[in-house]
Amino acid sequence: MLTQIYEVATPAEAAAISAIGVDHIGVLVGDGAFPRELPVQTASALVKMIRAPSVLSALFLSADVALIERMAGELDPPIVHLGASSELLTPDLVVALRKSLPKTKFMRSVPVTGPEAVGVAQAYDGVVDWVLLDSHRTGDVQIGAQGVTHDWSISRKIVESVRTPVILAGGLGPDNVKEAIRSVRPAGVDSKTRTDQEGTHSKNLGKVEAFYRAATSG
Repeated sequence: MLTQIYEVATPAEAAAISAIGVDHIGVLVGDGAFPRELPVQTASALVKMIRAPSVLSALFLSADVALIERMAGELDPPIVHLGASSELLTPDLVVALRKSLPKTKFMRSVPVTGPEAVGVAQAYDGVVDWVLLDSHRTGDVQIGAQGVTHDWSISRKIVESVRTPVILAGGLGPDNVKEAIRSVRPAGVDSKTRTDQEGTHSKNLGKVEAFYRAATSG
C-alpha cells in the first residue's frame, strides 16, 4: 500500500517522515497565491532531507500551466501533483504539461462530489500516473485539505473503472485508514489534516507513524 503525507513544510519534518518510510512526501509549492505555498528555494531545502525510497511530490494548486512548468523545471520533483479544480485544469492541459516535463510523473486530484466524479476520473485515465480522489467544497478553486471523508462507494467505483492507480485522500487518519482501504481498495492512501498537530498545519509525527503502520500492516 503506497503511503502519502501532506503538507510537509520544514527540512526536519521531511527528514523524519522520510525516516518513517512514507513513499510520497507532499510539499505545497507556488508563488504565494495560495496560503502556505513554498517557493522553489525553500522546497529545494526539503528535498535534500528526503531519503530513498521516499520521494518528493510537489503539489501545485495553481491552474497556471506556465507557472507550474517553470517552477517544476527549477525544482525537478519526481512527482508533480496537480490540485487545481477540474474546470480550471483540464486533461488536454495536463497532456501539454507532460510533454514539457517528460521525465516527471504526474498525479491529478479529482473531487469526489457525487456520481459525476467517475467520469471526471475516467477523463484522466492513462493521462496521469496516479489519480488522487479527494473531498471538495463546491466553489473552491483547489481540491482537498478539507479534513473530511467523502462517499467511499463512489471512490470504489472509480477504482474499478480506471486502469490508472488510485490514491484515496480526504479525512484519512490512523483511526480510519484500514476501513478506507477495505472499502475502496485503492493503490495508495493519503493524509494531511488528520496527521497534523491539532489546530496547526505542522505534522504530528506520532500520528504520521501510526497512519503509516495502519496503512501498511495488511
